[in-house]
Amino acid sequence: MKTKIFADANLRVGEIDRNLFGSFIEHLGRAVYEGIYEPGHPTADENGFRGDVLELIKELNVPIVRYPGGNFLSGYDWRDGIGPRDKRPTRLDLAWFSTETNEFGTDEFMKWCKKAGITPMMAVNMGTGTILDAAHLVEYCNHAGGTTISDLRRANGAEEPYNVKYWCIGNEMDGPWQTGHLSADEYGKKALEAAKVMRWTNGEYEKNAPHDLKLIVSGSSNHEMKSFPEWDRVVLEHTYEAVDYLSMHRYYQYDEDRKRPLEDFLGSADDMNEYIGTLKATIEYVRAKVRSTRHLKISFDEWNIWTVDAPRNEPLWKKAPHLLEDVYTFRDALVFAGLMNTLLNNCDVVKIACLAQLVNVIAPIMTKKGGGTFKQASFYPFRYLAGNASGEAVRTFSDTDTFENMYGTARYINEAVTHDRAKREVCVSLCNYSQEARDVELELRSFGTLKAKEYVRMTNNDLDAVNGFDHPDTVKPEILDVPAVKDGSLVSLTLAPMSWSFVRFTY
Repeated sequence: MKTKIFADANLRVGEIDRNLFGSFIEHLGRAVYEGIYEPGHPTADENGFRGDVLELIKELNVPIVRYPGGNFLSGYDWRDGIGPRDKRPTRLDLAWFSTETNEFGTDEFMKWCKKAGITPMMAVNMGTGTILDAAHLVEYCNHAGGTTISDLRRANGAEEPYNVKYWCIGNEMDGPWQTGHLSADEYGKKALEAAKVMRWTNGEYEKNAPHDLKLIVSGSSNHEMKSFPEWDRVVLEHTYEAVDYLSMHRYYQYDEDRKRPLEDFLGSADDMNEYIGTLKATIEYVRAKVRSTRHLKISFDEWNIWTVDAPRNEPLWKKAPHLLEDVYTFRDALVFAGLMNTLLNNCDVVKIACLAQLVNVIAPIMTKKGGGTFKQASFYPFRYLAGNASGEAVRTFSDTDTFENMYGTARYINEAVTHDRAKREVCVSLCNYSQEARDVELELRSFGTLKAKEYVRMTNNDLDAVNGFDHPDTVKPEILDVPAVKDGSLVSLTLAPMSWSFVRFTY
């Protein structure tokens, strides 16, 4: 059957914030050590930053990175990671049962961000940390000087303040696995007070004055929590006027033990769309209840494919153990592309999203200690969309058929269309979740006379195909001849079975 997809330039979803293509680095496994930081590596610079990894991150076009956690955050004292390295304490990390040497901390992260051209997104500890700990970290990062804490930063080599704008107030505080887990009411009250003193520390003490800090309050860890969305409601009723974003986290997995494992996995993108919709409705409910004129947005600051119960291959209390080093299949990449489509189609409310994580730990980039790298299958959809999908997302209408799965009903053809008026470009991302080839007719109106400039496709007869150090190109896109555009707006495509396609047009 033929699927018709209609999009009109005037039916905009919203502006695409570049931070939608962010990522995440946590002190977990080899994300930091042997990931972005490995002194002595052949490509390492004077700071120990791996140059080969930096090049791949730049290729991904990542604009913002969240740090230092994650579950690690809730037991972390930021003071442990500053000052002379030989005087920094070595600690047990109770989040991941590893040993943390604190060789890499706030100042190293800021230097790395500057070299990578990345905006830092810092997080403050709301588990074992106090509201003054949070305020003092803001002071360390953002106050020019003249106080004990800001002068400590200067003594540590950073004369000028870092001027960090984005701040997460804790992480997954509804999770019993969190060090210092709190109830919604307890966390909401603490987050409100933390937000208050963080803003005061940044000189934002006038209620109606413009605020430089963008504060993100922790929402539910995922929508399968029994407290969802009640947790989010309670927290927002405490903090609505004090913060700018509500966070959400979600990971999807292929589970062979399910009744319909493939269909259930392929339904992930539509489930993510429902999750965002529920959270958006919760935000609007609280906005009405507290009589606010402000429209909070969503920071989807953890999302990815994550294998169920990924094994721990290292003993307890090791430094930088090999943890959660999922190797992504072509099947994973196909679902991953659909999740990216969902983020684009909700860009009116989702303004920040952080792929968790960036290197080695459930990541698009893998490294070998002292050796090379390879790009995971998921690297490519992220690279093409982060590098091209800009401007605004456009609403689409499709007559695709559907299939049943554990989340309900999902579409066989999953699409996103973006339009950048300044660049005069239109981008189309298409997932075919059918095991048969599908003919698709795109009707792209009101954009001008379109001409196809780029057409790439990912498909593979083996859904379990993966890349590796010895076979880095098993799963990668193929470049196709660009399709003809009839009358400047009609495009006919044949989508391969189980495939992701990307088409870029200019006008």
